[in-house]
Amino acid sequence: MPELVRVEHVTRRFGAHVAVDDVSLSVEPGEIVGLLGANGAGKTTLIRMLLGLTTADAGGLRLLGRVPDRSTRRQVGYVPQGLGLYDDLTVRENVVFAAQAYGYDVPEVPTELVPVADTLVGAIGLGRQRRLAFALALAHRPALLVLDEPTSGVDPLARARLWDRVHAQAEAGVGVLVTTHYMSEAQQCDRLVLMSHGRVVAAGSEDELTGSTTAVAVDAGSWQRVFAVLDAAGLPVMLAGRAVRVAAVPRDLVERVLHDAGLAADVRDVPATLEEAMVALDTERARTP
Repeated sequence: MPELVRVEHVTRRFGAHVAVDDVSLSVEPGEIVGLLGANGAGKTTLIRMLLGLTTADAGGLRLLGRVPDRSTRRQVGYVPQGLGLYDDLTVRENVVFAAQAYGYDVPEVPTELVPVADTLVGAIGLGRQRRLAFALALAHRPALLVLDEPTSGVDPLARARLWDRVHAQAEAGVGVLVTTHYMSEAQQCDRLVLMSHGRVVAAGSEDELTGSTTAVAVDAGSWQRVFAVLDAAGLPVMLAGRAVRVAAVPRDLVERVLHDAGLAADVRDVPATLEEAMVALDTERARTP
C-alpha cells in the first residue's frame, strides 16, 4: 500500500521568518506519527501545507500520492486546533453541513451528543465540541487522520477514550498524523518527529529519541529551595512530583550552582525522559548555527 504522506525538504517563509525549514517526513497506512515541538516550532504550518491550505516555497509534498488538492482533502479527516466547527450552528446542523461538504449521506448525531443535538455548538462546552469535531473527521471514512492538538483542554478520561478511537482507526489501516504537547500522548505514537524552530531535529521511536541521553536528578531536603535556585540560575529545571530534575546541562554545573547557594544535595545522572530528551535536542539545535 502506498505512503499516505510524503514531505520532502519543504520550506515555508513568512517574510524574513522561516516557519518550516527543509522538513521531511512520511506517514504509512496504519501508522500513528506524532509531530512534537513547542509553540512556534512550525507544526501547524507544515500541516496546512500538507493539506494544500498554504503553499510551500521549496520542496515537495504528496498527499495520497498526489499534490494536495480538494480531491485528496476529501480523503482526509482533519481536526484543526480551532476544531473547524460553526459556533452559531447547532450540533445537528454541523453534522448536516459536514456531510454536504464532503458529499456523503447525513449520519445520525453521535450518541453521546444526542442530548445537545439542537444546542448551538458555542454553548456545549469544549469537551463536547472536541468529540463532535472528531466524529465529523471520521464520518466520511478517511484514509488519513490529521489531528492538530486534538485533546487540548479535554479531561484525562476523555483523552483516553479519544486515543482508543485513534488506535482503532490505525488498526483498520488509517494513517494518523497528530500534534500534541502531552508526553503521555507522544508515547501512544508508533513514530515521533520532533520539530524545533522550523526544523526536524530528531525522528524515531521514543527509545530512539531518548537513547543514551541523561538528565540530572537532585535529591535534597528542601526541594522548593533547590528548584528556586536552579530556576533562578536559568537552568531547565523540572519537577516530577517533588523530584527535581534538570535537562540538557552537565551534572557539575548543577553541583556548582547548588554549592554557591549553600545547598547540600545528592546530585546524580539518570536516564532522560522523553520530555527531557526533547529539551536536550532543542537546546542543541539552538546552539547550532
